[in-house]
Amino acid sequence: MRFDLVDLQLFIAVADQRSITRGAERSNLALASASARIKGLEDALGVALLKRGRRGVELTAAGESLLDHARLVIHQIDAMRGDLAGFASGVRASVHFLANTSGLSEHLPKALAGFLREHRDVAIDIEERESTDIAAAITAGAADLGFAAEHALPDHIERFVFSEDHLTLVTSRRGPFAGRRQIDFQEAGACDFVGLTSATALQVHISKHAARLGMRPHYRARLRDFDAICQMVAADVGVALVPEAAARRCAKLMPLAMVRLRDAFANRKLVICARSFKTLPRPAKMLVEHLRAEAV
Repeated sequence: MRFDLVDLQLFIAVADQRSITRGAERSNLALASASARIKGLEDALGVALLKRGRRGVELTAAGESLLDHARLVIHQIDAMRGDLAGFASGVRASVHFLANTSGLSEHLPKALAGFLREHRDVAIDIEERESTDIAAAITAGAADLGFAAEHALPDHIERFVFSEDHLTLVTSRRGPFAGRRQIDFQEAGACDFVGLTSATALQVHISKHAARLGMRPHYRARLRDFDAICQMVAADVGVALVPEAAARRCAKLMPLAMVRLRDAFANRKLVICARSFKTLPRPAKMLVEHLRAEAV
């Protein structure tokens, strides 16, 4: 059985757009040509890949399976092209790595710098994403590796713990709980909060546990990074839950007090993840070995 890369790219476009017409446009193909290619794929495989309807198309179970494999194939082709192109620029290989905000700001820089220093022929193409987006990208084969909060990952993604971080309540030095060493999250229920934007994996994690405790925290501001949150807290706008590593770093520069949470949900495992560590390209496997050695 032979597969044409153009057919696979077209099928991905059709699946993403849920329309053969829009998929053809995205692939720069005439509609008749695109329809013939999709029909040829179905004939070659002997199964229907799409359910055609008046409002577009839906994937069959076989179509879902092909989409999964097609994304992996195209990702590997793109990685091959990037690696080969790197020879001309003196960099012979690259690793596509997605990391959440906590990883990029607090946990990864030293480890990645050490790897790049030791492997000067490898580049790391690193992007900042939310943990839930990282899980989706790893599942789809759109990235080699990810750094994410474990609670955001589905069971089928392989992972190992790189570090652990404890969610910490931060308050201004004249704010509530400033003199306390530990509290239960529920004790802060009546406070004004500063938090992350509602779609972030960490904020979803916090909100879920607040709901379980019967809490409805009032957020006066929602921001996208821990430094900005801590600046608001230092200005006495409200209290916040942030990773302990970020709290310690910001407390060195801002008038903040840190209070440890006793709640079990405050203990977060931060993991390196991949669809399959065994099938990674060699440069990515080298990075995994380095990160395993750096893991705490």
